[in-house]
Amino acid sequence: MDYRVLLYYCFTPIADVEAFREEHHRLCLQLDLRGRIIVAGEGLNGTVSGTVANCETYMQTVKADPRFAALEFKVEQAPAHTFQKLHVRVKPEIVHADLPHIKPYERTGTHLSPEEFRALKDRDDVVIVDVRSDYEYNLGRFKNAVTLDIENFREFPDRVERLRPFQDKKILTYCTGGIKCEKASAFLLEQGFENVYQLHGGIIKYGIEAGGEDFEGKCYVFDGRVAVDVNTVNPTVIAQCVSCGRPDERMVNCANPHCNAHVVMCESCAEQREGACSDACQQHPDKRPYDGTGTYPKQSNHYNPEQGLASYRASVNR
Repeated sequence: MDYRVLLYYCFTPIADVEAFREEHHRLCLQLDLRGRIIVAGEGLNGTVSGTVANCETYMQTVKADPRFAALEFKVEQAPAHTFQKLHVRVKPEIVHADLPHIKPYERTGTHLSPEEFRALKDRDDVVIVDVRSDYEYNLGRFKNAVTLDIENFREFPDRVERLRPFQDKKILTYCTGGIKCEKASAFLLEQGFENVYQLHGGIIKYGIEAGGEDFEGKCYVFDGRVAVDVNTVNPTVIAQCVSCGRPDERMVNCANPHCNAHVVMCESCAEQREGACSDACQQHPDKRPYDGTGTYPKQSNHYNPEQGLASYRASVNR
């Protein structure tokens, strides 16, 4: 395959985020990278796609900056770009948790390599905690993992009390690429939990280095692929079609744009319901035409890779 997908983050202080955003956006344009990158005073977070050569140049350039020397890239193959556009944005946090005071580069949970995680996960004195959103863990999660019934990671602080019964155990947190665990585990330590760990590199790294053993289902990813296989050891399907209840792993967005729920729906039910997740959504007058995919990307026929940079400059000069 001629393309790569890079998933990465690094918590490190960035003094002038506006200047860094401008410089980083220009670098990505030069390398024809596409994806979503967030810059904040606490660090850098991104998922991008590009050619093998351009991704290599990007990784070398980023890691040459002393602030990002410890950054680790999760690298996956792809047949083409997995994003349609490039967005480089400044935000208060590189992962939205409403915990701006938490600084993982000062204190966070103990990092476990995929092999260390695999060796610990089945012990009686351990509890595995999924810190992702419900649509993610419903598609796939580690066997026996505790889930927290959250629609968005911002809700995590309000769910921590549900973990009090496990306070005397070793708490092993995990997420897709590791970034949510940095803040989640740091917050748990702040709340008095003592034995807090995190899967370094997340599910993606675990799949690459440990074969994804005991990760049931698929891993939800935030690019055009939507879901990827990670388990090559003992794979299984745990997700169910929202309509008929049969095992399936096909993710769609509801055809009703006012709902737009991200759900599992088999091809047969999607055809019958015209891509809608319920009878009410199927009858909604604004329902989008269903084309068999269940995805409704914004039109990008005239995408200009320089436009994002130009728009940003115009916004800050108003």
